[in-house]
Amino acid sequence: MAVIAAPHPAVTAGADDSDAPAPRLTVIGTGYLGATHAVCMAALGFHVLGVDTDADKVGKLNSGELPFFEPGLPELLTKALDSGRLRFTTSFADAAEFGDVHFVCVGTPQQPGSDAADLRYVDSAVTELAAHLRRRALVVGKSTVPVGTAARLTELVQRVAPAGRDVEVAWNPEFLREGYAVDDTLRPDRLVFGVSSDWAEKRLRAAFGPVIDRGTPVVVADLTTAELVKTAANSFLATKISYINAMAEICEATGGDVTRLADALSYDDRIGGRFLKPGLGFGGGCLPKDIRAFAHRAEELGAGQAVGFLRDVDAINKRCRVRIVELVAELFGGDLAGVRVAALGAAFKPNSDDIRDAPALDVAAALHRLGAQVTVTDPVALDNARRSHPELAYAADAMSAARAADVVVLLTEWNEFRLVDPGAMGAVVAGKRVVDGRHALDSARWRAAGWEYRALGRP
Repeated sequence: MAVIAAPHPAVTAGADDSDAPAPRLTVIGTGYLGATHAVCMAALGFHVLGVDTDADKVGKLNSGELPFFEPGLPELLTKALDSGRLRFTTSFADAAEFGDVHFVCVGTPQQPGSDAADLRYVDSAVTELAAHLRRRALVVGKSTVPVGTAARLTELVQRVAPAGRDVEVAWNPEFLREGYAVDDTLRPDRLVFGVSSDWAEKRLRAAFGPVIDRGTPVVVADLTTAELVKTAANSFLATKISYINAMAEICEATGGDVTRLADALSYDDRIGGRFLKPGLGFGGGCLPKDIRAFAHRAEELGAGQAVGFLRDVDAINKRCRVRIVELVAELFGGDLAGVRVAALGAAFKPNSDDIRDAPALDVAAALHRLGAQVTVTDPVALDNARRSHPELAYAADAMSAARAADVVVLLTEWNEFRLVDPGAMGAVVAGKRVVDGRHALDSARWRAAGWEYRALGRP
């Protein structure tokens, strides 16, 4: 397949009829990826049917209630439902009858006790859908999967579907950033189409016509390459983040300043400054499990040595959490028993309520296990955090969390935490000590207000 640097004009037709109407879309799985994709595609003007086996979730979505926090998405959901272009169902039979292009957006978590991706949900969703496909259709994977999955699913679909080989499989990896998912869906920096035929490419171009019309580049590739794009991108980002955090450890040992080091490196066009930010490292439901699954799959294919460095990337990232705990402990001579800690942040990143593999909660829980009295606050993730870590204390805002605290630890760089007045917070704490786990605070401002400021890799 060719790589296309500039997009072709949008195609809104099938293989043989250029006047065919825009395809009707289904989205299988209504978690973070699926619900966002369904809502945004309806906002672009398509008729969309979302499918999920969770009847409670389907009912809430049909009433305009999202199961997660994402800026801008609730308003789009309401508009899409009111327009009549979007609805949700538990029926795969209805989906097969309704849709021309079926997007598979179910989760691929890490297998328990293994680094491999758990494909049970993908296999189940595709099998259930295929059993009802009685006419020509395109099944499009968006889930992050090990390379080779699309080829295997093609065989499965064509064996199970009554329409047989009239059903094709394509792959269209997603590149959503939590907190910016609406913009990333409506105005992506690129679209990747993994296809096996011209017909499949035309169907995908029809399904993304309004996005392509805005000038979005399209890369057309084979199925294998399209699967690799997402895991390769995540691996590169994870490597860059862990690299600068490794440099922070070197700065700790030598007395250097990792923020100045990162700033100097960022001016090199070959390196750039994006994701070259030292701190607590990455978390969430994607990067950690995706790089582990990528390394695992490479080992299965006999190419494990080629990506062996990803094991080190993962280890460096985990070590960042340990180092923050050690840094807090150093402020108290290594003994955290009874130390009152205000932990600012629970979500794995700002503008999200996602606490999956959240560095912030890992650190808070570790401090608690060492005897500290930890109070956590977060603008939107408190309910999720409470369910996950009931042993911790919680407060509604930063000032409440900091009251009588011996140390304040910034763990998620929410803007409201970055803008906290160190003078005002200094008036409520028991001790003016702050550990900046995200290198997000103005150290000079905090020190001028009388605080002892610490951050990994900084003097």
